[in-house]
Amino acid sequence: MPVPFALVSDDDSYDAVPEHPSGGAVLVLAGSSGRIERDRADLLAAHGIRARAIRWFGGRGQRTVPFEVPLELFIDELERLQRESDRVSIIGTSFGAEAALVTATITPVHAAVAISPSSVVWGGVQDGTWSSHWTHEGRPLPWVPFEPTWTPDTDPPEYRGLYEASMRRDAEATAAAEIPAERISAPVLLTAGGDDRVWPSTEFASAICRRRERRGLPTMSFGAPAAGHRILLPGESVAAAGGVAMRRGGTEGADRALGQQVWPMLLDILR
Repeated sequence: MPVPFALVSDDDSYDAVPEHPSGGAVLVLAGSSGRIERDRADLLAAHGIRARAIRWFGGRGQRTVPFEVPLELFIDELERLQRESDRVSIIGTSFGAEAALVTATITPVHAAVAISPSSVVWGGVQDGTWSSHWTHEGRPLPWVPFEPTWTPDTDPPEYRGLYEASMRRDAEATAAAEIPAERISAPVLLTAGGDDRVWPSTEFASAICRRRERRGLPTMSFGAPAAGHRILLPGESVAAAGGVAMRRGGTEGADRALGQQVWPMLLDILR
């Protein structure tokens, strides 16, 4: 496997430049861990894809938590990559998948890849105030409020029940918060594990597919009943640190198998 040239741009971003470029570039987003996906960026660059991984909250000048994060942050990063490549994509996991999909509805991309996605926008809390994860042009996007009576019954907690209960709580709010995935003209690739204990990503993926299928838009969805919230692409290590302690479901074997299944199509769509 060729080794990419990697450069840590600053404390909040990481660039991986392939030795043999394919011409594709991708913005890489983590989920609620708040980390920079350096290993994933290196992996993609080793296969010819220029990768830039960023921290999108908790960094210098950023929100301390996923709360009213400006989508302009991701748009600016995509425009930076467009100065190097005509084929610029975005890939995210969990909250990062939510960000990737929402961003792709308002700015053109070559492809959007969402691992353990959501089909709606969720909210975050800062200093006791709840609001949307995202803003655009200074305005918070509609979001699904959480069910206030829900309590976890496992330790560490499984949050899937919270997300399911919250989706049922207010049908109008849920409908208003749906990500308009049909606005993404580029191909969309989704990956979801059937044993996801964080949120119902398989149901979310199905909802995204339905919205896009009504418009005849290119959408690929991969799943496996035993896989959890995290998938492992070939060569990735287990257990990335950071974020809230929770049960994510799946097993290493099932998570790797799903990653292996999606890998050829993921490379193809990003290149």
